[in-house]
Amino acid sequence: MKKQIKKDKNIRKLFAQQELDNIILKSIIKNENLSLIVKWNAVSKLASFSRSQNKTRFVNRCILTNRKAKFNRIFKKFSRLSFLNLARSGTISGLKKSSW
Repeated sequence: MKKQIKKDKNIRKLFAQQELDNIILKSIIKNENLSLIVKWNAVSKLASFSRSQNKTRFVNRCILTNRKAKFNRIFKKFSRLSFLNLARSGTISGLKKSSW
């Protein structure tokens, strides 16, 4: 588990270093006023980035259990099961079980 957390932190760190370059290259590619040669150079540089520096490689993990599955939309830091346990125990204020 610790290895997975360390790997995810490393991916986020690498992405943060390359994020500005990534945004600049994408804006160059989308700009219609630039020549094709400039655009192709930007595409080749963007393709040269490693796959591990991609934002889709991030893994959202629960801060309590380090699970990586099923996140609540409102409470994004907790997994579904952790949120359910916290809600049942009453530690989240203003939250109660709804009855229809």
